[in-house]
Formats: sequence, C-alpha cells, structure tokens
Amino acid sequence: MSHEEPTGPPRRGFPAGPTLWVPAVVLAFVQLVGSGVAGRHQPERVDLFWFGYVLLLAGPVLLVFRRRAPVLVAAATGGVTLLYVMLGYPYGPVFASLVVAVFSAVAEGRRKAVLTIALVVFAAHTLIGQWLYRYLPPSGDGRTSWTEVSGAGAWLLAVLAAAELFRLRREQIARDRHERAEAERRRTDEERMRIARELHDVLAHSISVINVQAGVALALIDERPEQARTALTTIKAASKEALGEVRQVLGTLRAPGEAPRSPAPGLDRLPELVEQAASAGLKAEVRVEGEAVALPPGVDLAAFRIAQEALTNIVRHSGSRAARIRIAYPPGRVEVRVDDDGPAVAGGETGGGNGLVGMRERTAALGGGLEAGPRPDGGFRVHATLPLAVRSATAEAPRDPAERPVPATEERP
Repeated sequence: MSHEEPTGPPRRGFPAGPTLWVPAVVLAFVQLVGSGVAGRHQPERVDLFWFGYVLLLAGPVLLVFRRRAPVLVAAATGGVTLLYVMLGYPYGPVFASLVVAVFSAVAEGRRKAVLTIALVVFAAHTLIGQWLYRYLPPSGDGRTSWTEVSGAGAWLLAVLAAAELFRLRREQIARDRHERAEAERRRTDEERMRIARELHDVLAHSISVINVQAGVALALIDERPEQARTALTTIKAASKEALGEVRQVLGTLRAPGEAPRSPAPGLDRLPELVEQAASAGLKAEVRVEGEAVALPPGVDLAAFRIAQEALTNIVRHSGSRAARIRIAYPPGRVEVRVDDDGPAVAGGETGGGNGLVGMRERTAALGGGLEAGPRPDGGFRVHATLPLAVRSATAEAPRDPAERPVPATEERP
C-alpha cells in the first residue's frame, strides 16, 4: 500500500481549528522561554537577538500548515532549525518544532519524503558539528562528540518509529470502522431481503386465495348466494390473516429492538395452510416421514414459507386441484416436497416470477438446496432440503448434485 498520496481533498484557505493553532502557540512559548533560559547557561553561544527569536517563532508558525502541506512544512522546519544551529544560537527546545513536523508528515502517510528530509537534516547537523563549526559562530566552538551525534540519530529514529506506529494504528482504526460499517450495511441488506421475502410469501399466498374466492363469489352471487357468502367469508379471513402477518413484519421496521408479538409461523401451522388451500379449491394432502424433531426457528419458518409458496404457485399456475406435501426428517436435516399433477395453466398471472427465486434464497441462506421443475411423468415438484445446523450464507455451496440450484429456465412460467 502506498502512502505517498494525500488521503483527502486538498485543504484551502487559512487553516483553522484549535487542533492546529493551540499546539503551535504552546510550542512557540516553550521554544522562546526554553531557549532563553538555556542561553543563560551557555555563555559561549551567540546571544539571542531579534533574528534568533524570529527563527524560534518560525517553526511553530509553519506547524499551523502541517496538515495542508506536511512535506513542505517538514522541509521548511528542518531548514529553519539548521539555520538556527548554524548561526550559533543556544541549544534548547528548538528541535521540538522539527520533531512535531516530522511526526505529523509521517502520520499523514508521507514516509519516503519525510525520511529523505530527516536524513538530510541529520547529515547537515553532523557536518556542522564535525567540520563546518570552524567557520561558523561562535568563535572557538569545539567539535561535537560522536556520542552526541549518535544520541541525535537515536532520537530521530525514535521519532520516525513512533510516527509510523501512530500511522499504522490510525489506519487500523479506520479499517475497523469501515469493516463495522460494511458489516452493518450487510446486516441491513439481509434484513431487507428477509422482510421482502416475508411480505412476498404472505401477500402472494393470501392474494391468490382472495383472487380465487372473489372469482367464485362473482360467479355464484346471483345463482347461489349462500356459496358466494362462504367465498366472501373466506376472503375476509384470508385478508385478516394477511394483514396481521404484514403488521408483524412491518413492526420490525418501526421498532427493530422489540420482539414480535406473535411467534413466526412454522410447520405446526401446516393444517391452517391446507385449510386455506382448500378454501381456494385446492385439496392438499400432508404426509410426514420420520420422527418429527424441534427445528431451529429460521429453518421452521423457511420450511413453512416454502410449502406456502409452493401451494400458492399451484393455485395460480397449475390446472391441478390436488397437491401432495411430504415432510421428511432424515438425520440432520428436514425435507419439504410439494407435488402437483399439472398441467400448467397458460396465461396465468406470474406475479413477477419471484416465488422460486425467494425459495432458493431462503434455502441458500440456511446452507440448504432446492430443486424446482417439471417431473418426468408430468406435473411440477418443489423439493427443498434444509440442514438443522444452520450454516452461514457465505459458506461453500453444497457439492451434492441433488442439492444444486435449478436454473431459472426450469421455473414454471
């Protein structure tokens, strides 16, 4: 990863904000007072006068622009510090501005440029202390010891290392924040998909029943008003149940922290589903194989919705008035199979063709598989396999050919 490019848009105008100028003011005070006190204990150095104070103030002033131009500020601060040393002024906290400038530039991701500046400043400082001191004020100044040179180098390396650690830590925090935001976005998208599937299943089934019963009522209202009354009663019951389930689903949007007021439907409500199908003119037979076991809530809901959607598809798309529902409990999974004898009704409403897509999404989210398509002997079959140990939706796809997703071309028109 390269850190030589600016990480944000260029800043324009005069820098503002206490995070920029307050440290500069504090540092200016420290350098002025500290260098003045240090000068009293270094009589051999050149006395501070107005130009020396200007150099002491120049570093903190430059630091105000450290976020706008970090490399330029680091280079300028290094030049001001070297000029101060070359003119023979007293040693003191003058290097503090350089430390802050280097630290800030590395934290902004300008490592290579700052490393070059730091090496140049260190080499120039060493050159002054080891050779150029003879030609620079104050007169009679001695050579800097290699211990002092090594100490300055160690301090410089420590500053660079601390700045790099700070930069890495800040990037890690930013990555963690981004990952949390992405995870939250994924959870939101998954919740939206779940709600969309719930609404589709509830509305598609109930509206199909209502549509069939409304047709019956219209056909019989004049000749057989009592049977029309029965159809209208079924419409009322189906619409009431649909409204109740829609309110429950939408309630999670209004108050996501609250628990549902009624339990989510499961396979224990299959008798109600069969009764609703019967009111729409579809006779459904339920057969259970194996010993029923308690299902995880998500698996139980998915199994119920798959059976519900399969019956809805038969009501809307099949000429058959009979369906067979098989619930099996092999070890470690539950299977839901719904068959009808067809044939498909030409010109029937499809409702957008999302029913089988929704069933596949439900099974895939639980780590299961779905087969849906015409049977060799005619009719249509929906066969879902749901594991009891729910896997993540991102887990590896099942390798059993019997669990492969069926291409969209196999969906009923």
